[in-house]
Amino acid sequence: MANTMTSNRPYLVRALYDWILDNGMTPHLLVNADWKGVEVPREHVHEGRIVLNIGPSAVQTLQLGNQAVEFSARFSGVARTIHLPIAAVMAIYARENGHGMVF
Repeated sequence: MANTMTSNRPYLVRALYDWILDNGMTPHLLVNADWKGVEVPREHVHEGRIVLNIGPSAVQTLQLGNQAVEFSARFSGVARTIHLPIAAVMAIYARENGHGMVF
């Protein structure tokens, strides 16, 4: 019998996303933009990181999957598709007060 388990990160991201929204706040992700497979607007990357608002009013078709976070959003008026391998997510937190979790 194997004792290995899948990563708990996607489950925690989903739970914290719901918790942040339930408290009337805005969920943001801190992402390692240099991680393999990350697809984000490079012009918004600072020191290898990007902060993304993933609140319902900021994104469309949000999918918080076990392998990746995916959504569409507008950056400077241009629609973009965002793909984030779950391992690239460094933190999820509420914009208003910083409460959340760092991975």
